[in-house]
Formats: sequence, C-alpha cells, structure tokens
Amino acid sequence: MREVFGIEKLALILGRSMGAQIAFQWASYFPDKTRGLIAIAGSARTSPHNYVFLATVKAAIERDPAFLGGEYVDQPHVGLAQVRLIYDSWVVSQEYYRRGLHLSARYKTTQDYLDRPFEGVPRDANNVLAQIYTWQHADISANERFGGDFTAALGAITARSIVMPSQTDLYFPPEDSANEVRHMPNAELRVIPSIWGHRAGAPGGDPMDTAFIERAIADVLSDVDKR
Repeated sequence: MREVFGIEKLALILGRSMGAQIAFQWASYFPDKTRGLIAIAGSARTSPHNYVFLATVKAAIERDPAFLGGEYVDQPHVGLAQVRLIYDSWVVSQEYYRRGLHLSARYKTTQDYLDRPFEGVPRDANNVLAQIYTWQHADISANERFGGDFTAALGAITARSIVMPSQTDLYFPPEDSANEVRHMPNAELRVIPSIWGHRAGAPGGDPMDTAFIERAIADVLSDVDKR
C-alpha cells in the first residue's frame, strides 16, 4: 500500500459477506493503518451454525458421482444445481418468500422460480469448494498474533466501526454481530432492517437497504475526518 500508492492509512475499509470477514481481519491486524471499518452481512469468525450450512453445500458437490474426487472432466452439474437450491432456501428470509418477491412475469409460481435456468458465469465446483473452505475457517484470531484469543483480536480493532448485519440474515444473524461489537472499543451495531436476508445491500437488492448502508458510510467517513 505504501510502496505502490504512497498511502499510509486507509480512511475506510468496507466489506460485505466474505469481504466483511476480510475487512475484520485487516482492521485487527493493521489497526494503525485503519481509521474506519464497515462490515456488512459478515462476521469476524464463522459460527458453528454457519459452518454446518456450508457443510451441506460442500456435500452436495462432493457426492455428485461426476465430481470424481475433484478430478472431473465436466462440471458436476447435479451437485451444482443442488448448491443453488440450498442457497435459495437460505439466502433470503421467510418474509421475502411470503411477500412473493421471488416471483415475476417470468416466474409465476415458486416451482417456476426453482426451475429457472442458470444465468451468468458458470461456477467451477473446485472454486466453490475453495470458497467454502475459506468461509468455514474464517477467524480473525486464528493466527500467531492472537493465538486463538478471539476477544483480544476484536479488541485490537480500534477503527471507528459500524457492524451491519441484516435483520433476517440466516448466515450472519445480528446476535453474532452484537457479541463481536461488545468487544470492539470503537464500534457500533447498526442492523439493516431488511427482509432480503443475506442479500441485503447486494447488487440488485432493495434500494432502501442500499440507502441505509450509504448513510453508515457517510457517518464513518465524517467521524474519521473529525479525528
């Protein structure tokens, strides 16, 4: 950072989901270089419940006969389709489905929605498994500096911080974020009042969620400027 860009400190580090996990890690490892932190829909350590969810995603891929222990010739499409179904059941809230936000002119029923074709860049199974491993083992204290002392790792984050879980996130619930904030000396818990679950603040999501996050960004930058 210093050598390439000549930057000594960062005004704000922001991350969402796994990006939030990286933001927590940076802020704990480099508190002298981090003035502001916003962590959106993510955690400083993956919870046991989240770990179990990810185990179901991993199993869906590895139990597809086409996976061949990772030495596949063609992608294990059955396993990857199962992964999408698992994510569909977890990534948004019950209220999201209850209000029919998954339906559209193209998908008139829930089954239509589940049967939708794959769109965008095809996923590579081994790439997905690598991401799952990284997510499952995320822990800002699992290093030589903190030696597994999670409270100490959180306490090292001195940046002006706003931790922003989604109210209805099944992966990173507000209760986990509240526990983290209690051990951070300059942090605020600001829950996104969203029914979009883990997708709160994601591209293509609810504009109200995006506006809520943008206000937090402005608040942190304003506070950092005053320091």
